[in-house]
Amino acid sequence: MRRHPRTTAIATGALLAACSLAVPGLGTGAAGAAPPPATEHTAAATAEARQQAAAFWTPERMRSATPLDITTDRPAPPPAPAPAGARHTTVAPTTTHDATARVRSFPQAGGPWTGGGAVLKTSGRVFFTMQGRTASCSGDAVTSGNGSTVITAGHCVKYQGNWHTNWTFVPGYHDGQAPYGTWAATKTLSTPQWTASEDMNNDIGAAVVGPLGGKRLTDVVGGQGLDFNGGYNKPMYSFGFPAASPYDGTKLIHCSGNTTKDFLLTKDHGLSCNMTGGSSGGPWFTSFDESTGTGLQASVNSFGYNFLPNTMFGPYFGDVAKTLYDQAQTS
Repeated sequence: MRRHPRTTAIATGALLAACSLAVPGLGTGAAGAAPPPATEHTAAATAEARQQAAAFWTPERMRSATPLDITTDRPAPPPAPAPAGARHTTVAPTTTHDATARVRSFPQAGGPWTGGGAVLKTSGRVFFTMQGRTASCSGDAVTSGNGSTVITAGHCVKYQGNWHTNWTFVPGYHDGQAPYGTWAATKTLSTPQWTASEDMNNDIGAAVVGPLGGKRLTDVVGGQGLDFNGGYNKPMYSFGFPAASPYDGTKLIHCSGNTTKDFLLTKDHGLSCNMTGGSSGGPWFTSFDESTGTGLQASVNSFGYNFLPNTMFGPYFGDVAKTLYDQAQTS
């Protein structure tokens, strides 16, 4: 997810191009207009295809997958203003929790999550094939109408003009283990702004995964709630599976603190954190309860600036993100 020089060969050049090509407000339209629909890609549509995708991801391939890293040296042009009257919307988690967040500590660097709770099951590693090589990101199972929706970053479903293949989600991944199975996507989606021009302000993706053993994803691991148009400058927790040094992808890592509004992209959240490549797509939560490991997802790990170490950024979940989520959960 970040800017380590040794992990940026895949991403840095493309991100510079993406930033220069970003189309501000592509999905915003006139004030009050609904954002355009998300872009969809059919993945493993049949049970046989999903079995093949899951079988492809042996423990050895998971361990050797390249952590996808997004960095940039230049900001994208500022986005157009959000539509007038954007409404704050929350989606309750599948798992129940105390609505009062218990915020104990705000580490400036990432550390293993030792608090237990639902986040150990809903968060997981994302694995896919990208341009002929295996790669990894992070993701989160969320409350949804289809019980099968995963939220991640846009570049974790489509990057450099190509949709990823062999896309799978491994909730609760730890130490090379997949305790809740490997869930193959039937469909991946991203915002029209990301798929058209890799606009960093809308680096949000989703996947609909097929059933496993006759059960839906959130029937097995639960789902976190979501928060749309919730504002800025608030306490948040970020989670992911960074796999670039000094991390190795074997454990769920977290950071927490008071977020800021990105002074360059103008629309994204910023958080002090040193998570590295592979953490992309991991969830950011507001109203996070450490005792139960539940919260409302309001962003994802997206990118870092090369000139601003130990800070990561995540897109604002506004109307565009809600349209993506609504489309995914009804697929």
